[in-house]
Order: sequence, then structure tokens, then C-alpha cells
Amino acid sequence: MTRAKSLPEADHGRRRFLKVAALSAGAAAAGCTAKNPVTGESQLMFVSRQEEIAIDQQQAPQQFSADYGPVQDDALNVYVSSVGEKIAELSHRPDMPYSFRVVNAAYVNAYAFPGGSIACTRGILVELDNEAQLAALLGHEIGHVNARHTASRMSKGMVTQLVLGLGAAAAGAAVPELGQVASTVSQLGTSALLAHYSRDDERQADDIGMEYMTRAQYSPKGMIQLMEMLNGLHEGQASGIETLFATHPMSSERLQSAVAEANRRYAQFMDHPLLRSRFMDHTVALRKIKPAILDMRRAMDSMGAEKFGEAESQLRGALKIVPDDYAALLMLAKACLAQKQLADAATYAARAREVYPEEPQAHLVLGYLDLNRNRYSSAYEALTEYDRLMPGNPDVIFMRGLAREGMNDKDAAAKLYYAYLRKVNSGEQAQYAYMRLKQWGYLN
Repeated sequence: MTRAKSLPEADHGRRRFLKVAALSAGAAAAGCTAKNPVTGESQLMFVSRQEEIAIDQQQAPQQFSADYGPVQDDALNVYVSSVGEKIAELSHRPDMPYSFRVVNAAYVNAYAFPGGSIACTRGILVELDNEAQLAALLGHEIGHVNARHTASRMSKGMVTQLVLGLGAAAAGAAVPELGQVASTVSQLGTSALLAHYSRDDERQADDIGMEYMTRAQYSPKGMIQLMEMLNGLHEGQASGIETLFATHPMSSERLQSAVAEANRRYAQFMDHPLLRSRFMDHTVALRKIKPAILDMRRAMDSMGAEKFGEAESQLRGALKIVPDDYAALLMLAKACLAQKQLADAATYAARAREVYPEEPQAHLVLGYLDLNRNRYSSAYEALTEYDRLMPGNPDVIFMRGLAREGMNDKDAAAKLYYAYLRKVNSGEQAQYAYMRLKQWGYLN
């Protein structure tokens, strides 16, 4: 009869396993370093330039649509792009496929994807006062791309996943009940790691942004003024700022650092232009509707607090100023939907689709509403158009299947349910799709 291992022996085996695992992870990491384009130093890097661009191309369009798409003011997009492109050409990675746009969202934010797709919201643009501040904002985001902050965080996350994953295997081998717990901790740790930029990333992006904007002959006062504005919003707890400070941690220390850096390294640029008049000329139409944007921002906060009646009132106020504003119309559709006012919600979603047919989100909202009102043919049409504009969402495939089922087209519904199950194999929708395929005889 084999003697059971004592606890110390099992623990010794676990420690030995973890030691080997750590050495393996270290060896893998040692073989995956790259020269940082900004600092010239070696950094851990598992993500290639091509992968950065591929991630960008996959994720950026979805975020832009979530932010109600680029503004339909072509002249404004051209202006912001001209400022961004001037700075990008002077950066450490001028060969990246940069693109710049203003998106319709009313909250205060700007963001960059790793391949160089950069956006600023209407909400932040109406808070700026001159072109140097815009150059500082875009320079900061270009700094994130150049320092490869997203790729670096992803690479660190891969190592975390590797080490913790090996740790989970070791825990499961020593005490099987602990394996699932360790695996869950691994997933949570990686998610938290990739959630936002670190304070060090933000400080470095500030420094890089100031370097780039001064190369482009802007006064570093623009960066200081940008920090003063953001710090004021932060301290004043202004509405619509939570996302900005979740992804871009703000502090008075960042403002102080910007002042010190400007005086230490860029004092000779202080008298360079802020270009306020040019900024004002190019943003005059946007600034005219600032009260409506502020109403939308307040409505977004109200919806986050589940005060949908307040949000509806605020959005109706916005629409008195901008009757054909896509974001306000679609936000009002969502506020009505949350209050189960399906007919009103569909009216506003249809109007949003009419004023901006190239933007996918209205098609999705309208398709969902029509599906819930048993208008299966129009639901299928709207969802199919969304899938054409923004392909690959498995939930849309499932809803298209429901629409086809409602139209009594079992063959088409079955094909869509099967396509959904190839992407998703768990959850209530997957169970429903599988059940239907079984009932209809498509599965044995």
C-alpha cells in the first residue's frame, strides 16, 4: 500500500514546481525584449508593430461607434487632423498609420489605440481655449502610442497570465480545490492590469507630448493650461469626467510637473504662439452648441445613476438647441427604452438613423427595439445593416436568428444559430440556440 505524502512533502513539491515555472517564465520574457522608440532602453515586449495595428483596426471602430461616431462636421475633423498630423510627423514613430477625429460623445476624454487611431470627444474639445492646448492633448495621446504603453501593458499582462497560470496549475496539483480559485485570481489580475494607464505612463506621455508640441512650434503654456483645466474639472467633480480620470489618472502633481518641465527644458518656447484665434475660428460651430453638449453630459450622468426621467428631460433640452443631433437622439432613445417606452424609443432611434445612416449604433438600437415589438422583418433589416457596418458581433448574429425565427424562416434562423454557437458555446443564448437546433432536427 502506497503511503500518502505528508503535507511538508507536498509543499516541497509545489515550491519546486513554482521555482521551475518562474524560471521558465523568466526565460520566455528574456527572449522578448524590444528597444523603446522614445527612451532607447530595452523593454519587455511580446506585441509587434503589426499586432498593435491589427488590435487597433479591430477595436477602434467599435469604440468610435460607442462614442456615437465621428462628428459630421468635416471641416472640424480636418482641422483637428491637421494639428495631430503635424505633431505625429515630428514624433519618434512617424511611420505609424495615425488618424485623428472628433467623436460625438459629450463626456470629457481623449484616447489613443496602439496603432495610432486617436480621438477626442466633443465634451473635451469645448473645454479647450486655443490650438496649443489641442496640440498638448493630441501630443499626449501620440506619446502613449510612441512609448508603446498599451503594448507594454499587454506584454506585462501576458507574463502575469503565464506566471499565475502556472501557479494555478501548481496549486491544483498540490490541493485540487485551489486550482479554480487561482485561475480566477489570474483572470482578475490581468483585467485590472490592463484597465487604465499608470501614473508613470501618464507622466511620461505628458513629457513626450510637451516635447512634440514644442517641436511643432507651440508654446508649452498650452500643456500647462490643459493640465490646469483638467485639474480644475477633477477638483470640482464636474460631470462626465469619470472615464477620463479612470483611464488617465489626474493629480495636482502632474500639473506641477508640467510647469517645472516647461520652465526647465522649454523656457525658450514660452513665447511661441497659442493660436487662440485660429482655434476659435475652426471651432465656432461646436462652441455655439456647448449648452446642448453640457445637457448631454448631464444626461449621461443621470442615466448612469438610473435617473432616466431626468436624463430624458435633459436630452429634450439638448434637442431644442440641436434638433438633428445624432448622439442626443440616440441617447434619448436609450432613456425611453430604459423606461419601457418602446414606441418613443423607436421613434428617436429611427430619427438618429435617418440623420447619420453610416454610423452603426442606431441600426443596432432600432433592430433591438423592433425585435422586442415583434417587428421581425424590420428588425432583421436593421440588424443586418449593423452587421454590414460593424461585422462580427455574436449577439447580433443571435438576434438576427431570432428575427428570422419570428419570420418563420427556420432554415435561415438555424444557420444563424449555428454561426452563433461557433462563436459562443455557453450562456442562455447558446442554450436557446442549441435547443432550437435540436427541436428542428438540425442536430442529432
